[in-house]
Amino acid sequence: MFEVQNQPPPLEPYNLFSSDVVLRESVRREGAGWAEAELTALGARLGKPETVQLGFDANKFPPQLRTFDRFGHRVDEVEFHPAWHELLGIALKAGLHSSPWAQPKPGAHVVRAAGTYMLGQIESGVYCPLAMTYGSVPTLRHAPAIAAEWLPRIYSRDYDRRFQPAPTKSAALIGMGMTENQGGSDLRTNTTKAEPSGDGSYRLYGHKWFMSAPMCDAFLVLAQSPKGLSCFLMPRWTPEGERNAIQILRLKDKLGNRSNASSEVEFQGTYAQLVGEEGRGIPTIIEMGNYTRLDCCIGSSSLMRQAIAQAIHHALHRTAFQKKLIDQPLMTNVLADLALESEAAIVLTMWLARAYDENHETAQVIRRVVTPAAKFWICKRTPFVTYEAMEVLGGSGYIEESIMPRLYREAPVNSIWEGSGNIMCLDMLRAIERTPNAIDVLRRELGDAKDVRLKVFMDRLEKHLTARDRTDESQARALVRELVLALQANLLVKHAPQQVADAFCASRLGSDGGSAFGQLPRGIDLRAIADRAAPTT
Repeated sequence: MFEVQNQPPPLEPYNLFSSDVVLRESVRREGAGWAEAELTALGARLGKPETVQLGFDANKFPPQLRTFDRFGHRVDEVEFHPAWHELLGIALKAGLHSSPWAQPKPGAHVVRAAGTYMLGQIESGVYCPLAMTYGSVPTLRHAPAIAAEWLPRIYSRDYDRRFQPAPTKSAALIGMGMTENQGGSDLRTNTTKAEPSGDGSYRLYGHKWFMSAPMCDAFLVLAQSPKGLSCFLMPRWTPEGERNAIQILRLKDKLGNRSNASSEVEFQGTYAQLVGEEGRGIPTIIEMGNYTRLDCCIGSSSLMRQAIAQAIHHALHRTAFQKKLIDQPLMTNVLADLALESEAAIVLTMWLARAYDENHETAQVIRRVVTPAAKFWICKRTPFVTYEAMEVLGGSGYIEESIMPRLYREAPVNSIWEGSGNIMCLDMLRAIERTPNAIDVLRRELGDAKDVRLKVFMDRLEKHLTARDRTDESQARALVRELVLALQANLLVKHAPQQVADAFCASRLGSDGGSAFGQLPRGIDLRAIADRAAPTT
């Protein structure tokens, strides 16, 4: 009888927190060490075989649109596999949708970032409604009466999946609908109309090309009111308890993120409430965008981490040519290089998350300037990491029984969602120009480089931050890349083991910035870097 040999065991059960030394260090360093017990418990829950299976099931059985009931009545409901609901239940119980707002304290946004970073490694689809709900809070606060009604439901750690009016539920999730067919990221071209109804509310007429998680309890949307583009809260049910006129035309058949429903919708006299000042829709909703862009960094970092964890786990157990793969010198180089990219991503992301916990000038500049820059670079690197990690597993990583194809399909979404790469780079240029003292704050944060290579790189960055260079839009990507690499290198030089910092500076601060993995130079302790990234079961 055929005997299966030389096949690594599944990476389960394992604790996603206690097995990740970089994450643990980052949590402590960024002021959230008080939550280690909570994060350890969540990491154990997420790493159970039955929880890992939920991610597979939620993708194997994607959501289904039910437009009409059997009698012909319009219902516009989306049905999800039980695995989706169970994963959301785990996430809400952990407060990953709103805990920094419900229980504000130093390090709360870092704790939430660490929790979502672990959740995204098991399944990224459920991240979408969590991110939008998290980001909705500062926007809803622009409308005190609406906030007073909705925030207690948002802060609840229940998961109430029932499709019924929000006042009858124990909790609520918030979605978002901004993108229209004709404009994409150019929101000022939105054509959806908002007509005052005479009672303080509005009726919306139009179309949204993408509205994610359409079973959320309400949505923040942009529409053209008599005074210009404005922000509105659109609930799924009217105050009278009737289904709101949100018609779901179809669910998008996406490359990845398949467990999450993304819809195309029409509004036909849909009830909505104004949020913030009429005609100031983009400034009102932009703060939500900052938080969801932070979540793009977290989500992409989590995909990198799961990919490299799977690759190193495989290499530790698989033998080829009389050696474990991890002991093959070229493979060790590849794994160490991938580990560097993953560590740099999460170290920068957790440092950025801390800026959302603080409100001094430096934190404000970091939030406004670094968030779009980090989103651009981290999200751009993720597809390359997931692909290379998949190759480590060979054919076993290419089949759907492995998590690797799901990670690879998922990898591009955060680069596209919440503004594509060019939008992020141009936004960073605008932020530098419009944020007082931005350049001075960045200089202070980078400080005096203790690594010669980093000093040379920072001198080059300084030249590119001159007024002439930073206003040249054609060079925006190059400038953003340099800024992010300088920040990552600076953090690693300060906080990571010397072999990690040396390897990052040697490989990322040259002309190609680490264009292909597995080219780390001689003299680096490759195995030490790979071992540092290895997950423990």
